[in-house]
Amino acid sequence: MIAMSDHIPSFREAFYRRERRSVPLARDFARKALADWGLDTRADDVLVCVSELATNALLHGVPPGRGYRLHLYLERPGTLRVEVHDSGDGTPRVREPAGESGRGLLLVDALADRWGVGERDPGKIVWCEFTDAAGES
Repeated sequence: MIAMSDHIPSFREAFYRRERRSVPLARDFARKALADWGLDTRADDVLVCVSELATNALLHGVPPGRGYRLHLYLERPGTLRVEVHDSGDGTPRVREPAGESGRGLLLVDALADRWGVGERDPGKIVWCEFTDAAGES
């Protein structure tokens, strides 16, 4: 179980430009936050989902000259919420993969406890949650 300390913020946010290197940067940012919060139980699942949501934002949700934001929330008890905010149109949905691409939301759907899409002006927020991120049941 995690003992939250007053000096460890339970919210982290980062902005990434529309460039390929943003996905590994987002994953590294999330890895550091998980380590700071002592969340290792489902860290691999969380990092895969961060990578997939960031990739989707980069490929489908970020118009040229814009970027996306990654928000991480540690909520009690033991719930981690990952959000990717972008300014693109459309509503992401799980689809059958076409060749080597199209598996992102299938992975998010399989690994996260919940996921969905929220409104943002402009754009959308694609989120997922892990309810036992701290190893609690």
